Amino acid sequence: MRKLLVTGGAGFIGANFVHYWARHHPADRLLVLDALTYAGNPANLDPVKDHAGFRFVHGDIRDGALVDRLMREEAIDTIVHFAAESHVDRSILGPDAFIETNVIGTHTLLKAARKAWLDSDDAPASPRFHHVSTDEVYGSLGPTDPAFTETTPYAPNSPYSASKAASDHLVRAYHHTYGLPVTTSNCSNNYGPYHFPEKLIPLLIVNILEGKPLPVYGDGMNIRDWLYVEDHARGIELVLNQGRVGEVYNIGGNNEWANIDIVKLVCQLLDEAFAHDPSLHQRFPRSPAAQNQAASLITYVKDRPGHDRRYAIDAHKIMSELGYAPQESFETGIRKTIDWFLANEPWWRAVMDGSYQDWVKQQYA
Repeated sequence: MRKLLVTGGAGFIGANFVHYWARHHPADRLLVLDALTYAGNPANLDPVKDHAGFRFVHGDIRDGALVDRLMREEAIDTIVHFAAESHVDRSILGPDAFIETNVIGTHTLLKAARKAWLDSDDAPASPRFHHVSTDEVYGSLGPTDPAFTETTPYAPNSPYSASKAASDHLVRAYHHTYGLPVTTSNCSNNYGPYHFPEKLIPLLIVNILEGKPLPVYGDGMNIRDWLYVEDHARGIELVLNQGRVGEVYNIGGNNEWANIDIVKLVCQLLDEAFAHDPSLHQRFPRSPAAQNQAASLITYVKDRPGHDRRYAIDAHKIMSELGYAPQESFETGIRKTIDWFLANEPWWRAVMDGSYQDWVKQQYA
């Protein structure tokens, strides 16, 4: 039985990982630590709130005393570290929070893990600190450049990616300096249920349903490799169970898409959904998808500063060493994502109007 501390577990990727782990490892303890900043949503954890091994703690990963106490109370043997400020645009406008959470917060967790596992007589037998990072630390690729591998030199181009690169280096340093048992995964762009609607795919879905513009940066030809969030959770599970300590594993979806092609595909799929389900016309009367015209909302806007042209993950290492393979193509994953947003309108409306934070205010005023 594992006893996991999942940081940032009320966020998009963290919550999906918690759901996945509770289903596949029901005997394990799941302690979620989340500060519930704007992207942390308690409703994301509703599917596991009655799970016998689940516990939620509202707190900041920079709070060393709190982290130390939780490590002792729960006898944590596995840390899965998702907590991070993660939106590039926000990092351009306000980089300080990214340094505080992504660098200082990660260092606080590393110190707590070292104290509990290396400097304690009650250390667990096989502890693991797993750090979840991003392909953005590698910088940008040209149209014909080979995909990022685990040995690609770091070249971050935004305050967000620079802060993640710094945290990656700290995790590596704690392994090589102190012998802390760590693994790191660098993932491509995630999408799926519970995705906060400031990111591209959920923003497209919600804006089409609301009849609002679909902003496309620059010429729309920036390319990303897309990974369905449950495939990401499956990859982390493999790293925790079979990955070699001290190693880095790239987790990708083998799905390179230009942004404009994603926009057009989401428009097409929502047009089709409206054509096949008359009830959507009543639920979303402002949507041009009702007239098979979702693409009329596409609006090109000025490109953002330092916008990387292309990311692509080479996942050969995790596939060959650990047997990883994504189960969703982009076409199947995006249909599942659209279906989820159509079925969970109260969730995204509460996010859009800010009322999802009411629970946080009531509980932690």
